[in-house]
Amino acid sequence: MAEIVVTDGMAPEAIELLQKAGHVVTLKHISEADLLGGKLSNYEGIIVRSATKLTGEIIEASEGLKVIARAGVGVDNIDIEVAGRRGIPVINAPNSSTQSVVELTIGHLLSSVRYLPRSDRGLRNGRWMKKELKGTELRGKRLGLIGFGRIAQGVANVAKALGMEIHTYDPYLPNKVAKMFDAYVHKSVDSLFKTCTHVSIHCNLTPETYHLVNEKRISLMPGKVGNIVCGNHIVNCARGGIVDESAVLQSLENGNLASAALDVFEIEPVPENYDLVNHENFHGTPHIGAATLEAQSRVGLDTANNVIKFFKNKKLESIVNQKFLNS
Repeated sequence: MAEIVVTDGMAPEAIELLQKAGHVVTLKHISEADLLGGKLSNYEGIIVRSATKLTGEIIEASEGLKVIARAGVGVDNIDIEVAGRRGIPVINAPNSSTQSVVELTIGHLLSSVRYLPRSDRGLRNGRWMKKELKGTELRGKRLGLIGFGRIAQGVANVAKALGMEIHTYDPYLPNKVAKMFDAYVHKSVDSLFKTCTHVSIHCNLTPETYHLVNEKRISLMPGKVGNIVCGNHIVNCARGGIVDESAVLQSLENGNLASAALDVFEIEPVPENYDLVNHENFHGTPHIGAATLEAQSRVGLDTANNVIKFFKNKKLESIVNQKFLNS
């Protein structure tokens, strides 16, 4: 039996699963001051989403903590290196939100090329914009996927069904995986931008990928395929900070981008009266990639099962700081 604290909420069925396994579960938000003060020393396990930030200092102050579980994919709110040095595995649930993020990405792509947000705003403001909003099809266009993991592969499947040509840049991608999707693999990010009219982001935020999508790369995009001037379109449902939002705004204003759609932002929540959000060719969502009933249920159950396996000393497949644990 272990004392486990859930600080950012979790599906009721997941809580029940932990309790049936004999664990004592506390649902409680803990302030940063209390975290720094060693409040987690009262627990052997903690389950977080994105709201709770587990810095190295907080982890160092958490005597007795044995496992950190992220109910989701990204772990940029957890100092995984410090946790590893302390012998604390950080586990996540990488598969649970895949389908939901795939569908949101496709939704943003379709919304971009058919002007769905602008059409809706126009109607609400009494404008009939039928002649102004002549869109383009996704069929025949080149979709560049930066990163080609589970989510990007799911996007590729749907995009191929719509008739898009799939391109990718992923330095860790085995060639055999790309061949399965009939994807063209680029040797550089710049090459992908020079080729593709539609680009979707599916990589992690690291020092190397910070502002990877910038003004220079956006300016490389061709804006047309054959005789069809479809414009350039950027979608990011991965992590804020990979896209330079100032560069996106400038590119929307100078016409290098026809549209931009973001689900994630460098600062969340976004500031009031944010110029990018107010641009007519921008549309966004408030970090809701995994916010479906199905994904929330899966992520909770996957996380709970991982925690149960940990305390039963069973093998885990989703330890994200394994290299630090072994060092």
